[in-house]
Amino acid sequence: MLTVKDVMVPEVVTISPYSTLREALSMMKERHVKSLVVEQQHAHDAYGMLSYRELLQTVVAEEGDVDLLNVYDAATIPAITVNEDLSVRQAAALMSRYHLSRLVVVEGNQLVGLLAMNDILARLMDDLA
Repeated sequence: MLTVKDVMVPEVVTISPYSTLREALSMMKERHVKSLVVEQQHAHDAYGMLSYRELLQTVVAEEGDVDLLNVYDAATIPAITVNEDLSVRQAAALMSRYHLSRLVVVEGNQLVGLLAMNDILARLMDDLA
């Protein structure tokens, strides 16, 4: 059985919720990523997710100022998290049901990876080749 751990990306780019949206956009461009995991401020806090979707809504559709708005203002907090031992089938069902492109992967409440729809489908294509 394929698990989230088999498909997730362990190198996750994170950002402070207090960073500006300009800093977030620069980081995404520099690191060539489409999403950032928003860091916890305390051990019991939830992680957040800032992706192109939130940026499109906040900066383009609502004409938000990238220098005045912080990541916290645009990000989805809390992000949906899954355990790395969850089956990919169950994770895919969750993503499909809630129209999610990415899931934050945690062990306990510690960030261990990111599972993206693209990674699941790339794995499927590799297995079929």
